[in-house]
Order: sequence, then C-alpha cells, then structure tokens
Amino acid sequence: MKKQFLAITFLLTGFAASAQKVPYTNCEKCWLADSLGNHRVVLTFNGTGKVAKAVINWRRRDNEPENKRIIIEDAKTKQKITNVKIGLINRESGELYFEPTSGKGAYFVYYMPYKNEGRSNYPKGVYLKPENTASIEWLNTINGKAPLASVKEFQSIDAFNSFYPMEVIATKAETEALLNKHKSEAFLVFPEDRMNSIRMTKDLPQRWIEFGPRTTYTGEAARGENFAFQLGIYALQNIENVQVTFSDLKSATGKVIPASALFCINTGGTTYDAKPLTKVVNVTKGDIQALWCGIDVPAAILPSVYTGKATISIGGKPTKTIALSIKVTTKVSKDGGVSEPYKMTRLGWLNSTMAQQNTVIAPYTPLEVNGNTVSLLGRKVEVNKDGFPKQIQTYFTPEMTEYAAAPNNLLTEGIHFHFIDAAGKKINLKSQGVQFTRKEAGTVQWTAVSANDSLQMDVIASLEFDGFMAYTVKVKALHDVSLKDITMHIPFKKDFAKYMMGLGQKGGYRPENFEWKWDVAHKNQDGAWIGNVNGGLQYSLRDEKYVRPLNTNFYLQKPLLLPTSWGNDNKGGIKVAFDGKAVLANNYSGERDLKKGDELYYNFTLLVTPFHTINTDFQWATRFYHSYKPIDTIKSAGATLINIHHATAINPTINYPFIAWQKMKAYDDSAHAAGLKVKIYNTIRELSNHAYETFALRSLGHEIYSPGKGGGFSWLQEHVGDDYIAAWFVPEIKDAAIINSGMNRWHNYYVEGMNWLTQNIGIDGIYLDDVAFDRVTMKRIKRVLTKDGHPGIIDLHSANQYNKSDGFNNSANLYMEHFPYLNRLWFGEYFDYEKNDPDFFLTEVSGIPFGLMGEMLQGGGNKWRGMVYGMTNRMPWSDGADPRPIWKAWDNFGMKGTKMIGYWVDDNPVKTDKVKVIATVYQKNGAAMVAVASWEDADTDFQLNIDWKKLGVDPAKATITAPEIKSFQPGKTFGLNDRIPVEKGKGWLLIIK
Repeated sequence: MKKQFLAITFLLTGFAASAQKVPYTNCEKCWLADSLGNHRVVLTFNGTGKVAKAVINWRRRDNEPENKRIIIEDAKTKQKITNVKIGLINRESGELYFEPTSGKGAYFVYYMPYKNEGRSNYPKGVYLKPENTASIEWLNTINGKAPLASVKEFQSIDAFNSFYPMEVIATKAETEALLNKHKSEAFLVFPEDRMNSIRMTKDLPQRWIEFGPRTTYTGEAARGENFAFQLGIYALQNIENVQVTFSDLKSATGKVIPASALFCINTGGTTYDAKPLTKVVNVTKGDIQALWCGIDVPAAILPSVYTGKATISIGGKPTKTIALSIKVTTKVSKDGGVSEPYKMTRLGWLNSTMAQQNTVIAPYTPLEVNGNTVSLLGRKVEVNKDGFPKQIQTYFTPEMTEYAAAPNNLLTEGIHFHFIDAAGKKINLKSQGVQFTRKEAGTVQWTAVSANDSLQMDVIASLEFDGFMAYTVKVKALHDVSLKDITMHIPFKKDFAKYMMGLGQKGGYRPENFEWKWDVAHKNQDGAWIGNVNGGLQYSLRDEKYVRPLNTNFYLQKPLLLPTSWGNDNKGGIKVAFDGKAVLANNYSGERDLKKGDELYYNFTLLVTPFHTINTDFQWATRFYHSYKPIDTIKSAGATLINIHHATAINPTINYPFIAWQKMKAYDDSAHAAGLKVKIYNTIRELSNHAYETFALRSLGHEIYSPGKGGGFSWLQEHVGDDYIAAWFVPEIKDAAIINSGMNRWHNYYVEGMNWLTQNIGIDGIYLDDVAFDRVTMKRIKRVLTKDGHPGIIDLHSANQYNKSDGFNNSANLYMEHFPYLNRLWFGEYFDYEKNDPDFFLTEVSGIPFGLMGEMLQGGGNKWRGMVYGMTNRMPWSDGADPRPIWKAWDNFGMKGTKMIGYWVDDNPVKTDKVKVIATVYQKNGAAMVAVASWEDADTDFQLNIDWKKLGVDPAKATITAPEIKSFQPGKTFGLNDRIPVEKGKGWLLIIK
C-alpha cells in the first residue's frame, strides 16, 4: 500500500530559483525496517558510467546525521552497493557517490539504519555508524563530472513513521530570512490544523516557511463536535507566562458560541482530583510551543460561520490577536466526535470531573456518625478529643466470610503524639476538643486544635466510606523551642499485630523487635501494614509536599520526597516492639530546633482493614481466560470471563484501547451472546506511542510524561526526540510506550475513556497490570465501570515489587489503597510460591486479610498450596498450569455456598498433626472439601485431627476420599485414622462426607 504526499524540496541547500516537487510516500512492508531503518530516498539514474552522484535535500530533524550509516541498494537486484562514497552530510542535505550497478534505473538510499539491542520488550535502538566498503580502484574513478541521480521520492516504511509534513525542517537560510523579516516581534504565531500535530520544538517545519506566520485561523466543525486546533508559538526572544483568552464566536445573524466553550489545555484546566489548574507557559528563544485549543460546539447551534478572536498575552499583556473563523456545518456529532479520536476530539477529557463526587460505592454503606464515633461497613472509628483515633474496631470473623456481633478492638489506647523537649521532658498540649465539619454518606471530616504556650497542633482529618483516613497535622512553634523528639504512637493490641508487611519486611509474621530508617533515594518505603486476618491498619507517613513516586521498574527515576517532618534529614525512623500490653509502632522524627512561626506537617494516612468479607462464591464461579481466542474455544474450556490483554487484534496498543474499538465491540457482543464477560487490559503507567494525542500531551511539558534520557525504540528517537522514559515495547506490532509522570490530567482522560468503553463497547471491567494512579482515580474508575448496572469487575496483576528497581516495596502494601475496589488479585510474576512460608502467602499474595481472593501466576503457581487460600493458576499460561481439573473437582463437589474456614482460624474443624502441613476446610451440610498443603522440607505423612461436631459429619458414617484430579492427585480412599503421605511442596484435596 502506497500513500503519496507532495512537498516542496529544493535541489540545493537553502533557497533555489527553481524548485522541484518531490513526493513523500509510504511503502508498507517494502523493506525490513529493523535492519535498514524506517526511511529511504528513491533515486532515479538515467546516466552512464560507474559513478553516479546524488544531492539529497532531505531536511532531517535528527541530530548528527553524519554519524549515521547510509546504505544504498540496487532496486533491481535488491543487493547492497558496496562502492559508495559519502560527501558532505548535514541535516539539510547529503551528497553521495555510488556505483549504479544495474545502470539506468532506481536506487534506494536508506539513511537511518539501526539495530535493536537490549531486551526484546525494552529495546535500545542503536543507529549504525558510517562504514567504508568502497574499493580504492572505484574511488579513484570519482571526479566532479559524475552524472546526477535525481530524487524521485522520500519514502517511509508506513504512514506512522512518516516525517511529512510536520517533521520536514526548514533550512538555516529560510529560518534566518524569517527572523530578519520579523526582527521587532517577540514571537510569531502559526495556526495549525488538528490533523497536523506540532511535533518539533527546536526546528520550524518547512510547511511554516511556505505559509508564513498568520493572524487568522479558519476551521470547519460539526454541530456538537469537540473541535480542536493549534496555535504554534515560535519565540524570537524569551517569553514568559503565555496565556490565551477567547472572545465569543458570533454569526452574521448574532448567534453565539460563548467564550466559555473555548479552552486551551496548555494554559489551564482541572487536576485529576478536581482542583483548578493554572499552568505557566514559558518559551525559550528559538523554541516552538504548541498551544492546543478546543471548541465545544453546541449541538443546538444553527449552521453558520462563527467569528471571534483568540488573544495571546505575555506576562499578562495582550500581544497578538488571531482572528478565528469556524464554519459550523449542518452535520450533527451526537457524541462530540469522540468515536473519532484521531480528530483530537477528546482533548477536553483532560479537564473532566466525571465521577469525582465521593458517592458510596457498593458493597460499602453510608457513613454514620454517633457522637464521636463513625461507623462504616464492618468497622468503627472513635475519635478522641485531640482528633486522633481513640479506638478502631472491626467486626469481621476470623474466617472472613461473615460479620461478628462483638467488635475486635485494634488498639490498647488511642493513637497519639508525644512532644519531648531538649531535656527529655514531655510537653503537654491541651486539646480544645474535636469539631465535625462535614457529615456526608461518603466522607466525614473533623478538626481539632491542641496547644500550650510554645506549640500548637492543628488537625484536619477525614474518614471515607471504604476505611481510608487522611490526616493533616500541622505543628507550629509559638516560641523558639528545642525538641528532642516528636513521635506518633500507634499502640496495637497484640492479637492485631500478628503480621506485618512493608518497611523492608516481606509479608509475614511481625518481627519481635523491628527498626527502620528513611532511605527514599533507594526505597519506596514510608509506612507499613500491621494486623491480623480480620483486623489491621496500614499507615503511611507524609508531609505537605508528598508526591506519589513512580513504580514498577521506575521508582529510582522519581523516588519519594523525604518528609521534612518525619524524615528530619534522616534522623527519623520507626520502631515496632512490645511496650507493656501493646505492640507499639513508634514513629519518631528526632531532635530539632524550631523558631517562632516555624511549621511542620506530620501528615499520615490510615487504612482500616479488612474492607469487606471475602466473596467465595464469586471465586468459584468466575473463571478467567487470559487470551484473545474464538468465543466458542473459550466457552468450551469452562471459562466465564475473558481478559483481553494488549497486543491483540482488538486491543493492540498498550493502555490506549481506542484504535480497534469497532472490532472490540463486535467481540464483546459475541461473548455476551454466549454468556461470557469480557474485560480489557487498560491501566496507567505508560502510554502507547500510537495514542492519537501523543504530541498534544508532549506539548504539556512534563505534566503527562516523565522526564528522562530518551532512547528506546527507533520511532521514539526519531519522532519524540528526547526527554522521556522509554517503556514497554511489543516487537510484533512495534508498539512503543512512554512512561507517564504520575498524578496528572491523563487520569481524567482515563476515567472518561473507561466510561466510554463501558457505555459504548460494553466491556465488563478492566484487567490492571500494576497501577500508577492513586485511590482518587480508582474510585472514579469503579464508579464509571459499575454505572447503569454494569458489573465493573476489576482485577489487579502485579509483578513482585520487592526489588531494587521498585524500591523494595511490597505489591500488597503498594496497592492496598486500591484493594477496596478490586475483585481479584494476580500476585504474580516474580512471586515465589515454593520458597515462602504460609504467612507470606496469606498476607502478601492471597488478599484474604483485606477481603479479597487471588490467583497465582509465576511458573504456574503451586496448585496444592494455592488451594489452601482458594487460589488456582492462570489459563492459559504455562505447561502444567491448567486450572480446569480443579474447576471440575469444585463442580463435582458443589463449591457454591460452601463456607471457607482457613487454617488460620483457631477453631478450624480439620487440622493435621504436622505444624507445616496445613488444612483449609470448605464446608457444607454433611460434607467438606479439605485442602491440605505441605511446607515440610521433605516428603512426609500426616494424620487428620477432625472435630466431627464442628464439621457437621457423623464419624460413624464418614468417608475420606481423594477424587482423581489430573496433574494434581490420584484417586484414593483413606481411613479415618490413616496416616496420609504427602510429597514435598504438594498436598491433597480430600472429600469428607
């Protein structure tokens, strides 16, 4: 397939009296890009002799082209020509001599060949260095009279790789002529069509030389369309605080598109958490800044030509006015045009506030305030007069399947601060009492002030319906004061400090004495989860400058900021140890001097766990299939839900599922007709280079994309240029992603996109592969996914974050703020299911202490140990990881409606006589399925200790059988008192009835 564009290219560098039109074309799959590069020049030679000369005015945007290899190929024979001499090469033109091996005809010049080094999914595109292959004999034949080969075409491997028209640079002479013509101006404006994204920031496009700067923009939009256009700013001197304002647009008959319908994403908008955003746009002399503007054309407006103006100001002073003329046609765009995102119709999504209101999300219940106690699903928080929790209670049974009548008290006394003076004496603050300032179904907020003559502590706190508490604690010095320490104590009851995860600790039993110090440069650690299965707290220590760091391989490139208060130049830390009846988490900050008026923010967050009971019936009934296959194939496998990953025909590009949406809808419709649900891979961490808005987002500086050293796949180097972090790459489709910067307006777009996919495509949820957004966005996502009765199923996969690149965090600790809205966990790649103990499985993998259930991934998991937690493995994934035999065993037994009683429950009715051979019971009337797994170091045997009364089975009539399960166990019958053999690392599924 060949597409052709016409452009003016000059035969000689700079201006020429006569110009030749040379087309820019695409020749898809005409050559192997990974060895020859993405671009070539087609030459036509009509001369004779052994030497041909070509002067190519290629106007390249890449730097140092003289250091890149040039490969010339004979079009007739497809053979590389070795007799080549390179003359003067620069960005504007190149001079070449070559042997025309087939005489007259076509020859190809490949001028950016590269090879991919590094990992296949994280390639490093390396451009080949120049080479000398010509023979001395041939070189001696070159003289200045060689016949010229003419430039016939500039070709790219496909349209996506083309430099035309916005990356064909102006020459130095052309640029200087423009500058000389506009010496007195601070900047020039080049209005540009939405279909020609401004890409370069250091070079003018040749197109702008031809058209020149303008003071008018003319466009055409449908009624109801979200219409976009660009104003390209070329700075002739340093300019600061560039702003754009708009007038009303009026027709000749007086009809109006109000100024409020126009916007510029570069100068302002709305943050991801619904706050007003004002951006400061400064442009350095010689640089180009794209201002992306939009018009939300009213659907009811009458067709006409609407005129008005855009005023560009610098430092608050109006400088240039662009006359706008928009022809509104008779066509009506019912969806604003968002079904055609290539027209840049979704830019307004960046400022969306969709689903921001903190309404209660099922299964959670509205908050209730009674005195100083706030009740929420399965939990209560009593607030002390100083504003901190006096007591935190949970109402979950140890089984995690029901709510208990009697509460579990998590604390021995209230959470509190200590202020210690330089002499080691406690400074007491007197509280003025707590005041509730907001009482809503989704959020309760309160304040408290405590003070004495030297210090004042202002507390602003909120509790949300899912159990998340946010504390802003401002400590102010009323006089100069020297302090030995400021600490916050969390005194846990022993029973609810059994396990610990975070601060460098893998999930598992809490150490007897634990000490930790800040190291934000290397470790993504600022808090921990401490608790038991049916009650616990996660807390994180922050200050007013907290910014969520990058994660999943990129923590070290944007780490945590050391909190000025808690960190205190690394004097701060955390100790967890017994203190009387309590297990005390002592969060200290060390000695410091405060001057009168100094303020410190000892902010922190709390999450009360669990979030809800576990939904075992959903676990047994919802069976995932992780592959894009025909619907009949998946249904016959026994799956009920399809997870569509990226790099598939209907979801080809990572985190941008809008390119093949028609195919996705057709597939979803077919799956729904067959009774299956479909979820898609879509998250935030990186964004495909195929996103239509790539260069609009780049125009926002580092707001959407992280700064970085660039590199990666060739397309990124050739079109994005520099200052980015290259992320995941799919070789088969050449999808190259760029890392997002963190918390930004792309999250608004993401929410709108998920809403659109739910309402228009019919997706049933999302499959998250690690997460780079916070709980604000997660709540919004859950709201749009579940709106109008949609199931909104969310499952999260995470590779183990406990490594250097991820700052030695724990996946469960990192993502716990998202757990209230998940339906299943996949923890995941690099999790070791063989060498870790049950306490690790329970706390860091299973999800059970948080109201979730999970599945396994790495190496197919350990199917015997997994069943102790109700987990199977991923299908299809790897050899031996097929969960269907276990699904069949579930169905044969009738797992639906069973009560899960885990080995961690003290009165579990079935135990073994070996400490490292554990059993979980799935109980129903008259029968039980018992999952047994061994953590012994060698093959062993065990005997079941059964409380028959609790089990609800008459021992006189009881049988114990092991049903035959393919690749799991042979069929066998055991006596009630038999010793049952078990291999190392394996186990049994036993039926007692």
